[in-house]
Amino acid sequence: MPTIAQLEAVLKTEPDDAFLLYGLAQAHAKEGEHETAISYYDRCLEQDATTCYAHYHKARSLESIGKIADARAELELCAQVGDQVGDAKAASEALEYLAALEA
Repeated sequence: MPTIAQLEAVLKTEPDDAFLLYGLAQAHAKEGEHETAISYYDRCLEQDATTCYAHYHKARSLESIGKIADARAELELCAQVGDQVGDAKAASEALEYLAALEA
């Protein structure tokens, strides 16, 4: 897997690539850099709001920094988007995660 530095170098030439932005968000989340990850998830979603797993993993980062209400809202959005684009798996996983947060 490419390093964060390598991904950021590619981002300079492709700043609006949703997949690349998602990859950077995931890499920062893996490093525990959740605030930075959230900013990349947001940028990814600005480019393609139908990226269900960007919503899902943004919720995970939000939960990690204690923003539970925001995480719930993001999961609800993920489920809605999943339904709209026909991604039943993402919608189902979002609802399961949402139920776990509410328990």
